[in-house]
Amino acid sequence: MTKTILITGATDGLGRATAQKLAADGHRVIIHGRNAQKLQDTAAAIGAAGQVRADLSDLTAVARMAEQIMVDHPRIDVLINNAGVFKTQNLRTAEGHDVRFVVNTLADVLLTRRLMPVMSADARVIHLSSAAQSPVNLKALQGRAPLQDMPAYAQSKLAITLWSQHFADTSPDAPAQIAVNPGSLLATRMVREGFGTSGNDLNIGVDILMRAALSDEFAQASGRYFDNDAGRFGNRYREAMAAEVAEVIDAMVDAV
Repeated sequence: MTKTILITGATDGLGRATAQKLAADGHRVIIHGRNAQKLQDTAAAIGAAGQVRADLSDLTAVARMAEQIMVDHPRIDVLINNAGVFKTQNLRTAEGHDVRFVVNTLADVLLTRRLMPVMSADARVIHLSSAAQSPVNLKALQGRAPLQDMPAYAQSKLAITLWSQHFADTSPDAPAQIAVNPGSLLATRMVREGFGTSGNDLNIGVDILMRAALSDEFAQASGRYFDNDAGRFGNRYREAMAAEVAEVIDAMVDAV
C-alpha cells in the first residue's frame, strides 16, 4: 500500500538515501531540508511528492512548517524525524537554548505533536535515536548548563527516546512512537565531520528505517527503542525517569 511519508533532514546522508529508496518503491515522500537549493535538487532527483524548508533550530519555524504541511498534505502515514546535529559553531539559539537539544529533541516533539491532526491512529513516528545515550541533565536540556558536543548529543538522543516511550504510554490512541538507533558511525556528513571516519554502509540505516516505518514486525512496537547495532529492541527505561524528562520537554514545546 502506498504511504505518504515525511522525512526531516532529507537532503543529505541517511535521510536522502531513505527518501530515495521509499520514493523508488512507490511511496509519496515529502522531504524537509534547510538549504533551498539542496532541497530543490533532492526533490527533483528522487521525484518527491512535496518539499518543505525550515531551520529546525528555530522552533517557531518548525511550527510554521507543520502548519504548511497540513495545508498541503491532508494525511501523513509516517513521520521519520531524521534530522540531527552533533557539532555546530553556534551552540545557542536566540532564546538561549542548546542547539543540539533543540534540533535532536524539541523539534522532533513539536513537529510530531503539531502533525497529529493529519495522522491516523495506525500511523507511525520514527525518532532517530543513537547508541550514544547519556542521562539527561535537565538544566542542560533547558539551556541553563553548557555541555560539550558528545554529552549534548548523547543526552539529546536519550531525551527523545524517553519522550517517545512516555508519550506512547500516556497516549495509547495516538500514532505509534518508535525510537531507532539506525546503526553506529554510518557514512554520513555528521560522522565524517564529527569523528573523522568515512563510516559504515549507509544501507544499514536505510534498511532499518524502512522496516520500522512499514513492516509488520514494528506494528506493535510503540514506545519501544530498537538498537540496530544489537539487532533487537532494548529494555524499557524507568517510567519515572521518562516522565520527568518528558514533562520538561513538553513544557518547553508548549511555550512555542
